[in-house]
Amino acid sequence: MEMEKNKEDVQTESVGTTSQKSSKKIFLFVIILVVILSSGFGAVFGFMAGEISQKVFPNIFKNTANLQNIFSGNANTSRDIIKQQIVEEDSAVIDVVEKSSPAVVSIVISKNLSQLQGSLSPFDFPSFFGLPQPGGNGQDGTQGGGSQEQKIGGGTGFFVSADGMVVTNKHVVEDTTADYTVVTNDGKEYPAKVLAKDPVNDIALVKIEGNNFPTLKLGDSTSLKIGQTTIAIGNSLGEFSNTVSKGIISGLQRSLTAGGGVSGGSEQLSNIIQTDAAINPGNSGGPLLDINGDVIGINVAMAQGAQNIGFAIPINQVKKVVDQVKTTGKISTPYLGVRYIPIDSTIQKSNNLPYNYGALILRGQKITDFAVIPGSPADKAGIVENDIVLEINGTKIDEKNSLADLIAKYNINDTLTLKVWDKGKEKDVQVILAELKQ
Repeated sequence: MEMEKNKEDVQTESVGTTSQKSSKKIFLFVIILVVILSSGFGAVFGFMAGEISQKVFPNIFKNTANLQNIFSGNANTSRDIIKQQIVEEDSAVIDVVEKSSPAVVSIVISKNLSQLQGSLSPFDFPSFFGLPQPGGNGQDGTQGGGSQEQKIGGGTGFFVSADGMVVTNKHVVEDTTADYTVVTNDGKEYPAKVLAKDPVNDIALVKIEGNNFPTLKLGDSTSLKIGQTTIAIGNSLGEFSNTVSKGIISGLQRSLTAGGGVSGGSEQLSNIIQTDAAINPGNSGGPLLDINGDVIGINVAMAQGAQNIGFAIPINQVKKVVDQVKTTGKISTPYLGVRYIPIDSTIQKSNNLPYNYGALILRGQKITDFAVIPGSPADKAGIVENDIVLEINGTKIDEKNSLADLIAKYNINDTLTLKVWDKGKEKDVQVILAELKQ
């Protein structure tokens, strides 16, 4: 009996062992099957994702491959990549210059020698790019001279319409007794008529007769980034037309007082572009271009006693002016009618003011320099001297948003809400903008 029982036990164990072996085989088969299927699906989906990604983001994969070659220690490949990038950048600049140069012109300023009086009074820092006139009435700078017309200065401009409308700086064409000649890139000369001059910004438009002139595309200066490539084209020194230089944007939203130019006047410039692209006297009014060939600014001033510090008016300030002249034949500028100083922490402390921002309304040094111009929109709204304008339509007046820049964004007859600090209290004032008479 015991032997039979033992046999049964052995058989039972044998059956159990066989069953366990079968289960293990099935389990192992399932695992292998899952792994194979997962790998297959992964490969398929990975391939599909890779193909789609390369089509949607080709530059990313190109740059990734470049980085892999660079970091893998392949020196020859790294040098080839760098050379290729340099060639591509040079090619882009060359393309911009070739396409843009035909639309850039030189502006020659001429005057009868008998009309020349005195000399220019130089300004320190920075100066306009306009070339100075001779020191006196005669060619040698002495009084007298004949009636011969002589070149006294030069600037730059560029076509914004096929029928001959040219944008330049106001200080290039501000002399009403001078004659102006536009010289195109192919050497042809055209007498030019001054169409309009902006009373606030250093912008002017001149016109020559003709058709089918090449034009430049006006870009968007609100999207500029410090470090991006800039290309300047201009009539350097009044002798070397369409001189090209390349650089970067060195700064944005600069503010300064510029002087010099043909008449020796000065002007407040705000919210302007700083670039290190080499520019020289005679470049005034020329285009500052981006790598796509779009105009992002108008070259306007340079820093004296420094290297590669130039300034340009953002093109968005120019677009409105160009559209107005094309539509109405003149430039209409809205104004508030106040004299002011911008408040910062220093002004706040020295004058014991309650704010470190805003525009403090103050009169000028002359008796006629009213704080609030009589009959102006500000006068009609009840704004008085020593008021502080804090906001315009909810936008705070500070180093990034000057009162003048904010007003310039609006149109004549627009109604604005000004937050004003008056005699210790804040109040809202409604103002209707009027046209600034030139």
